Amino acid sequence: MNILTFDIEEWFHILDNDSTKNELDWNKYEYRLEANMNRILELLSKNNQRATFFVLGWVARKFPEVVKEINSLDFEIATHSDLHQLAYNQTKTEFKTDLEQSIKSIEDLIGKKVRTYRAPGFSVTNENLWVYEVLVNQGIEIDCSIFPALRAHGGLKHYGSSEPSILEFNGCSIKEFPINVESILGQKIIFSGGGYFRLFPYWFIKKMMNESKYVMTYFHPRDFDSEQPMIKELSLVRKFKSYYGLNKSFQKLESLITDYNFIDIHEAEKIVKWENVKKVSVGV
Repeated sequence: MNILTFDIEEWFHILDNDSTKNELDWNKYEYRLEANMNRILELLSKNNQRATFFVLGWVARKFPEVVKEINSLDFEIATHSDLHQLAYNQTKTEFKTDLEQSIKSIEDLIGKKVRTYRAPGFSVTNENLWVYEVLVNQGIEIDCSIFPALRAHGGLKHYGSSEPSILEFNGCSIKEFPINVESILGQKIIFSGGGYFRLFPYWFIKKMMNESKYVMTYFHPRDFDSEQPMIKELSLVRKFKSYYGLNKSFQKLESLITDYNFIDIHEAEKIVKWENVKKVSVGV
């Protein structure tokens, strides 16, 4: 099962960086989303590939025509929050308000129910598992926020599953599509999105794809924009993570789209036999 997803945000939506933290900061930068999305949508349509798009509420308001185009092509639209803030930096009330605004902005625009969510930066940790109470209470039925390994912005290292599962917390349950993790020499390896996809050579990505029964990709329009400006305030390490491999990444995406068949989360949900999947209780 290969699932194709994109997190729809601008190139400057870089987390945990003071100069790109909020809407006032974003106004200082040029917009590149529309051109980047045109390339992605053209590629997917040309190859008849399905995908789920996790859209920011901010994007739905700022670029309504882009979101309408995604919808008109019959791609699934989910929410990636409203203002792209790390979930563990928000209070429960702030998280709820942000989620409500994102859902409203998207649903008002496309006239369809939003059922699926992914946290910015996969920012769910053991300290903010209450997000699942909020998600369920707001009508979210599917989550894609679990990163079952350590990472800079969170990660649930001990989640115990890198395949579709049922996540249970404090009496709530939700269908979970986590990021896939493969073990090499005792180390957990992620290859299917973001900086990992740009870092690894394509032959390695193809090897991992061929050996994996379940793959959850997660790409961003900025991952394929080799001409985007560099944010000067980033550390050398963050610059490497954010900009390495941009000159070859779209070519790699083209190869991936050509070499493999993908489905969206909606189709994946129908394929999974939920009565047989692992139930994972968190926060206990």
